[in-house]
Amino acid sequence: MDFNLTEEQKMIQQAARDFAQNELLPGVIERDEFSKFPTDQVKKMAELGFLGMMVDPKYGGSGMDNVSYVLVLSEIAKVDASSAVIMSVNNSLVCAGLEKYCTEEQKQKYLVPLAKGEILGAFCLSEPNAGSDATSQKTTAIDMGDHYLLNGTKNWITNGSTASTYIVMAQTDAEKGHKGINAFIVEKGWAGFEIGPKEKKMGIRGSDTHSLLFTNVKVPKENRIGEDGFGFHFAMEILNGGRIGIASQALGIATGAYELALKYSHVRESFGKEIFKHQAIAFKLVDMATQISAAKLLCLKAASEKDAGKDITQSGAMAKLFASQTAMDVTIEAVQIHGGNGYVAEYHVERMMRDAKITQIYEGTSEIQKIVISRTLTS
Repeated sequence: MDFNLTEEQKMIQQAARDFAQNELLPGVIERDEFSKFPTDQVKKMAELGFLGMMVDPKYGGSGMDNVSYVLVLSEIAKVDASSAVIMSVNNSLVCAGLEKYCTEEQKQKYLVPLAKGEILGAFCLSEPNAGSDATSQKTTAIDMGDHYLLNGTKNWITNGSTASTYIVMAQTDAEKGHKGINAFIVEKGWAGFEIGPKEKKMGIRGSDTHSLLFTNVKVPKENRIGEDGFGFHFAMEILNGGRIGIASQALGIATGAYELALKYSHVRESFGKEIFKHQAIAFKLVDMATQISAAKLLCLKAASEKDAGKDITQSGAMAKLFASQTAMDVTIEAVQIHGGNGYVAEYHVERMMRDAKITQIYEGTSEIQKIVISRTLTS
């Protein structure tokens, strides 16, 4: 593997770093405290081409590689994990699926404005009783001839109220099990489509998470993605790639917390010397740096394999599993290194610790990642 970044990748990374420091850092504590969506910052991400990074320029995207995506997303997550997940969902779960599997008409109508960042998208798979067990879809889409009639509830939807385009998985034929599931493109504002209250979350409070309710929503036949029964395969394929995004988010959270802890360890003194010079603190930082380096390599490996057109089932799951654990381990230690200051908002690391936890849960829990990885192991 070539560990050297191209000049273009370095420039993109620096642009993301500058954006995070200049646009995201001011106000990040306030947005977390009041669960405020970063509206202005998302618009600027769109202007930088960060909301459709891997999409072909002919569809309004930036045409970048997945390695650049990891670099950008992790830089943003170092400062504001909420903005990172907004970006990740639009790129990994929405644009990626539309570009790969949709018709030309669907791409022109939905992908182009999404890739340009003119609108946001949402991916709707989870339900009250269908989280890790995604085959247990209770949302139904009854074939009515020229349209489907959509009924059901979706939970934990990122960009729930701010999106304009929603990819919704629903059961069309329950007797066929997962082969009876379809994916549909649904627009905000359609009759019978209701957005539930905003969730009060432990972390990533700047992103808007809602339940969605569908009551006899008419979905045109042309808004189905792929052939009849393709929905479950579509969802699993998209989540496969989406793991790179969440792994990168976790990597960014960990890196941000580590950098703050390292800086603090050279400023704070105890017993007449910098706390970094106490072996107990130095060794914590060593472990943090080592885990982050390993997580970064796993993320870049998965991204490189995706760019090469390889199967990333194993590498993507490993990256997410390890990076999310790293985010938790590192942020907990960052709080510990900060001592009492780590427990208050102004030092940032308490927010990062809260933000880190969700990376072990959404887009496939750590337990699910282990199941996925185990299925790829051969004797």
